Amino acid sequence: MKSITQSASCIAVAIAMLSGCANMTETQQGTARGAGIGAVAGAVLGAAVGGSRGAATGAVLGGAAGAVGGNIWSKKMQDQKVAMEKATVGTGVAVTQTSDNRLKLDIPSDVSFDVGRSDIKSNFGPILNQFGSTLIQHPETNISITGHTDSTGSDSINNPLSVDRANAARDFLVGRGVARNRIITDGRGSREPVADNGTSQGRDKNRRIEIYVAELAPAK
Repeated sequence: MKSITQSASCIAVAIAMLSGCANMTETQQGTARGAGIGAVAGAVLGAAVGGSRGAATGAVLGGAAGAVGGNIWSKKMQDQKVAMEKATVGTGVAVTQTSDNRLKLDIPSDVSFDVGRSDIKSNFGPILNQFGSTLIQHPETNISITGHTDSTGSDSINNPLSVDRANAARDFLVGRGVARNRIITDGRGSREPVADNGTSQGRDKNRRIEIYVAELAPAK
């Protein structure tokens, strides 16, 4: 049992290492990661049921099932990532995939909000319009919006302002047809800067919102 599960673990580690290869697409990486996880789980379960032969069979079947599962997850997120990139091309909005398989939009201050304000700027509306369309086309996802401020002003001003910014983006999306119950909002005030608040350029970068998109867990 021990040697079998160790072997499955080695297989999983090798697959996981392969999943980090630079020339692999995100879908292929998801497939590899899923295969590794499935192999370990299948080997352990198979050994418990059918000894060494069961472990070997379980590792193969588990790896195959995991590969399919990993591919489906990554393919859905990759499709939406492509759609979101198209919706924000040329706007300065950065679209990235996080380590926990969420998609993240960084909205810079020159697009989103003026100093001390939470109302949607005219050049932000079209971006949210297009983004809302991609969300409607992908109802299997939910959305988190986090607002941030620069260090100008006190926490008593910045904390509610950051929440107001997140809520303004939420309300805009809801007004374009995105279900409100898919969106949660939060504000971090000036507590999570990404640049130096000692310069005007740094304060501009810190005055932002971040939008995260995650796939809903499958119903059990």
